[in-house]
Amino acid sequence: MHVADLTRELVSIPSHEDEAAAGDYIEEWLREHTDSAVFRDEHGNVFARKGPGVDSAGDSVARDGAGGASLALAGHHDVVPPDESQVDDDGAYRVEQRDGRLYGRGAADMKGAVAAAMLSFRDATDLDCELVFVSFVAEESGCLGSTAAIDDGFAPDYAVVGEGSTGYSAEGVTDVAVAHKGRRGSTIEATGTAAHASEVESGENAIYRASDAVDVVRDLSFPSTTVMGHEVRGSVAVTEIDGGSAWNVIPESCAVTVDERTVPGERASIERVEAIDGVEWTVDQDLPPMACEDEAFADLVLDAATATQDGAPEHVVKPHATDAGNLAGAGTDCVVVGPAQPGEAHTADESVSIDVLERCVAIYRDVASEVAR
Repeated sequence: MHVADLTRELVSIPSHEDEAAAGDYIEEWLREHTDSAVFRDEHGNVFARKGPGVDSAGDSVARDGAGGASLALAGHHDVVPPDESQVDDDGAYRVEQRDGRLYGRGAADMKGAVAAAMLSFRDATDLDCELVFVSFVAEESGCLGSTAAIDDGFAPDYAVVGEGSTGYSAEGVTDVAVAHKGRRGSTIEATGTAAHASEVESGENAIYRASDAVDVVRDLSFPSTTVMGHEVRGSVAVTEIDGGSAWNVIPESCAVTVDERTVPGERASIERVEAIDGVEWTVDQDLPPMACEDEAFADLVLDAATATQDGAPEHVVKPHATDAGNLAGAGTDCVVVGPAQPGEAHTADESVSIDVLERCVAIYRDVASEVAR
């Protein structure tokens, strides 16, 4: 089966509200086309294992990492809601092929990479490591599937996560991301005392307190670090504000949303806002950053990427959070290698290059054959 055909099959299956049908397809394909232990956990994540020390019992696939080095080829099969133009009358996702590309919701993010990983997992032979294929659920909802799998004990030694890494160093070149930023979303809640606006001194203005907190955030230094010689610089920004109830009432509450792009080992000191009377700070979402700590593994993957293309791939830094952040937090050395280029995902004309999908099949397969040799 060609990677374009498998991608087309996966992309056509709706998976923005319920990933079960896509998970069913992946699980059934793995059972039919691979000689491996296939497992679907209670969260909907799909796993397959093969290699030294792997038996046919699927009940330990997501839990047992013993028996030498283990490498995961990881992705996710959920997608963001499609544009109307990407859905057929029968509810299936529309998939079109033209000019060497596949168009459709999830083609770039990231069913194309999942298809490439499925094929390379099938074709990998003479393994010196335990090879794991995994497709997570609920990545677009905050990497919930990988969080659940890790909580259940899933922690391979190494992982190649198939999120986009193409076009960072040069157009069309599939690079190797050795780090990416995380995201910490939080809310600053300011409370005061309501009063009639004609009697300002009778109240405590929550918007003023929130404004003082915004000034604190504005003056914070952005977090920054270095990974394998590459600077990873985060950011902090106030993105929303909501307060007040009427034009003639001193506001008793005001909420401010803060978006922080985190970096490995560093965080902005947003908690300083709590030194202001009536101000509390709450973290709503914390998607961790990723940094590969095994330079030899990163170089091995870079060598595999170099061998598959005419361009000169590089180690790069990716700006977006992925499941690799959760895996890195569990002790897995990760890199991100995938076909999508910046700007291809989450759009009405989302697409992926078939040539680059074929390239990723070769990269994943070659990495699997070299790990632990």
